Amino acid sequence: MTLQERWARLVGDSGGTAAAVGEDLIGRYSQPHRRYHATGHLLAVLELVDELAQDADDPDAVRFAAWFHDAVYDPARADNEERSARLAERALTEAGIAPPLVAETARLVRVTAEHAPSEGDRNAAVLCDADLAILATPRETYDAYAAAVRDEYAFVPEEAFRNARAAVLRDLLALPRLFHTPMGYARYEEPARRNLRTELERLEGGIPRQQG
Repeated sequence: MTLQERWARLVGDSGGTAAAVGEDLIGRYSQPHRRYHATGHLLAVLELVDELAQDADDPDAVRFAAWFHDAVYDPARADNEERSARLAERALTEAGIAPPLVAETARLVRVTAEHAPSEGDRNAAVLCDADLAILATPRETYDAYAAAVRDEYAFVPEEAFRNARAAVLRDLLALPRLFHTPMGYARYEEPARRNLRTELERLEGGIPRQQG
């Protein structure tokens, strides 16, 4: 199913404004500066949300949040999640989406800033697990992901990037759990931690990343 088809199924008969919102979102994920946070990532997250939907209280809210979670993405800024949440509030309201669904979508987008959902927050658990599942992929895929992230930060000098990326990895490894749904934890927790530790060791040891 294409992104256009997924959006149409999600919004149903919400009118022409909703269709325009979907096209705008796809355009945002297609921006040339994106190497990882692009349409492929969006589609992967949406597919995983479908797999994990049984663990969500409101699967459609999670799907809307998946669409918006990286809608605003500027690697030079630290407020992308907040800006994405505000975009969701504005765009979905204009598209005629019910206010409670708009509010929940924006709340979930904001949770992705830390990827640490509160206990019992089933919607956020599904969204965060789907967003972080890339961390548990086979080594070749993980290395390609890490290289794509580096490319998005090409404007950052190598030493500064290594320090910042290592800090992100250490913060992730310090979380009690990376994955919060039963399926996500069973499937992804250990492979993700292995990949994170391997990348962190590489960064701290000054080992150049492999070129694809």
